[in-house]
Amino acid sequence: MTAELTRFTRSEPHPGVLQLTMSRPEKLNAMDQAWFRELREVMDGLGEEGDGGGAVRAVIITGAGRAFSAGGDIDMFAGLDGDVHRTRPHLRRVYEAFHAVERCAVPVIAAVNGLAYGGGTELALACDVVLAGQSARFAFKEPAVGLMPGFGVVRGPAVMGRHWTRYLALSGRDIDAERAERAGVVQEVHPDESLLSEAVSLAAEIASRPSLAVRCAKAFINRDTDGGFNESVEATALLFGTDEHRDAVKAFRESRASGG
Repeated sequence: MTAELTRFTRSEPHPGVLQLTMSRPEKLNAMDQAWFRELREVMDGLGEEGDGGGAVRAVIITGAGRAFSAGGDIDMFAGLDGDVHRTRPHLRRVYEAFHAVERCAVPVIAAVNGLAYGGGTELALACDVVLAGQSARFAFKEPAVGLMPGFGVVRGPAVMGRHWTRYLALSGRDIDAERAERAGVVQEVHPDESLLSEAVSLAAEIASRPSLAVRCAKAFINRDTDGGFNESVEATALLFGTDEHRDAVKAFRESRASGG
């Protein structure tokens, strides 16, 4: 069985549907080491009869509060201190968590409410289907702290094409839900108040389909999705060690502490 969750809450809004809600609203559901570990453990356990996971036939991931996720916890970045021997294992944990969503036995639907920055957008790229509320915003904010979106630059070209990936990964600009839909990141945009019910409706519809056919289709579509990760790990690990990154993180934390 999966250990007790501290970064997510589990619920069953419909038979066969698991809802995972990121539960750090005071941190805009920022992703830390516990977040990455818990997401991978949950994803890897789904679809396994021995864990009771065989009863789950579709998953919804959403966020508590006003954000889907603001991405990586900036305090975690500071703790890595640019040491490649710390950053490399950390980055592998990050990629393995997102990749666990892709290789999960059952379909995973993102219900993106509010901000999806950095890792939030990367998580959306890893999900099988993405629904967004009208207030949702997507961005790779890594350029602002001297980094690149490691998972995003690997997965982005396949999901939204090279031009959109370059536009987001090089500029750090954000886009609204409608532009994200045009880019191919989002499949449906709904009023904020009906987003979750629409996600549950879609998940219930998927859960009603013959499970073996659904699983085979997902596995076939997501085959060979682990290419490029090793190269991205090494490149991103080097960026963590630059003065540009350290200075940007320091400035961000000082600005936050001063209320700026």
